[in-house]
Amino acid sequence: MRVITGSARGRRLKAPEGLDVRPTTDKVKEAIFSVIQFEIEGRTVLDLFAGCGQIGIEALSRGAKKAVFVDSSQTSIKFIKDNIAHVGFEGVSEVVNMPNTAFLRTCKQKFDIAFMDPPYNRKLCQKSLPGVASLMNDDGVIVCEHESECKLPEEVGGFTIAKIKKHGRTTLTIYRKPKDEEQE
Repeated sequence: MRVITGSARGRRLKAPEGLDVRPTTDKVKEAIFSVIQFEIEGRTVLDLFAGCGQIGIEALSRGAKKAVFVDSSQTSIKFIKDNIAHVGFEGVSEVVNMPNTAFLRTCKQKFDIAFMDPPYNRKLCQKSLPGVASLMNDDGVIVCEHESECKLPEEVGGFTIAKIKKHGRTTLTIYRKPKDEEQE
């Protein structure tokens, strides 16, 4: 697992062994960032269910201003901190060790981009989407990585599905607020 492009390009990242953390494949990571490639620079990013932190680190490498990494696992938090230090992003990273529900309930920050890649088959995307939507800026984008069998709502908190991309067992669902037609 490595950073694909940007200031930390080619740097190797580590993840815990076993099935608790399922790192995003390079193919899926490239698909995610091809959708938002022109929206990353200078933005604030939420990496919810961060695992080893690779998606937030990729966003920072591509010019994001700040990333907040949230995970409930102490093991994951250790890997996130080690990976952030390895690529030198400590000054632009915040690592939060708490359950996603507690974070979403207590967070006062606003985000431009949110990445959600929860453990599969627990309906965590569906349960977390309303809280994530409430933390987003109006021009924000929510990227959900989930198992292909998972059905997500068409609309949540004013955000609607803008794009769905399937990659084998994995599906990416991208949410955005619809543009006001009067502004066009």
